[in-house]
Amino acid sequence: MSKTTRSLIAAAAFAAVSLPTLASAQELTIYSGRGEAFAQPIIDRFAEETGIEVEVRYGGTAEMAVLITEEGEQSPADVFWAQDPGALGAVGELFEPLPEEVLANVPETLRDDEGRWVAASARARTFVYSPERVEEGELPTSITDLTGEEYRGRVGWAPTNGSFQAHLTALRVLLGEEETKAWLEAMIANDTQVYSNNASQLQAIADGEVDFGLVNHYYLLRQKAADAAFPVEQSIFANGDAGNLLMAAGAGVLASSDNKEAAEDFVAFLLSEEAQTYFAQDNQEYGVIEGADNAGIEPNIEDVILASPPLDLNDIDDLEGTLNLLREVGLL
Repeated sequence: MSKTTRSLIAAAAFAAVSLPTLASAQELTIYSGRGEAFAQPIIDRFAEETGIEVEVRYGGTAEMAVLITEEGEQSPADVFWAQDPGALGAVGELFEPLPEEVLANVPETLRDDEGRWVAASARARTFVYSPERVEEGELPTSITDLTGEEYRGRVGWAPTNGSFQAHLTALRVLLGEEETKAWLEAMIANDTQVYSNNASQLQAIADGEVDFGLVNHYYLLRQKAADAAFPVEQSIFANGDAGNLLMAAGAGVLASSDNKEAAEDFVAFLLSEEAQTYFAQDNQEYGVIEGADNAGIEPNIEDVILASPPLDLNDIDDLEGTLNLLREVGLL
C-alpha cells in the first residue's frame, strides 16, 4: 500500500465528520489547472465520501482561466482549481464569494480579500542549481543577478509554465512593467535556455545542460524522495528579493454554477485534514490551514515568508497582461 493511499485512508474518519453526505444525484464539474496525477486522488476521495459525481476537465492553469473567461456565464464549470493566484485573480469577477466557515481557517494572505477564492496549498518559488558545477560564490542573491555574464547560457526557465507566468505577474507588480520587460530581454540575450516545465529544468541540470533553474520547491523534494543522490540542490534568494514568492494554489466557485452547495463542499474538502495531509506529506506542498503539518518540507515555510517581498496576492491578477508581455518579447 502506497504512502498516499495510507494517508488518505487514515484521514477518512475526519472527512466523514467534516463534510455533509450529499445525494448521489448531484453532479459537479471541475476545471483543473492542477495536474491529473496530483488532483485526481483527492477528487476521487471527495466523490467517494459524498456520492457526488464529478467530471474534471484538465488543462494548463492559464488555458483554463482563459477558457472560463471566454465562456463567461455559460461555462459548465462549477469549480476552478488553479495552480496559482494569477489565474484565480484573472477570473475573480466570475466567482461567488465563499462562505466564511470555508475561509476562516486560512490566513488572510492566502485568500482573496473579497473571499472569492482561497488557497488549498502553497508553493515557494526557488532557484535550483548543480552543487557539482556551481561554487558557493556563484549562487545568486537576486533573480536579477541571472542576467550577468557569469550566468550566460547556464540558466533554464519555463516561460509557458503557469507558475512562472504567475511569478512574472508578481515581478510586474514589484519591479514595474518596463523593468520586468528589460529583465526578460536581458535573460533572452544572456542565452537562457527554454524548457517546458519545472521537472525538465531539474533533469537538464542533472544532465549537465544548464547549471541553474527557476522552479517550484516541491519538484526537487519529490525527485529527492525517489533518488536521494539526485545531483541538484535548491535555495532562495536574499530576503526581500522579488525572486522569492510564496504562491497559493487554490479554488473558487463560479457564480454561474447550478451546483453551488456541492461546489462549496468540494472547496471545503480541499481544506480538510485529509486533503491537507495529502498535499503536504505526500506531495511536499505546504498545507495552509492552521496547524498544517509542514514538517520536513524545505525550504521551511517560515523562512520563505520571511524572505518574500511585500506583495498582496490579490494584486497579481493581470494574467492577460503577462501573456501579452511574453508574446511581445518572443517567449510565447
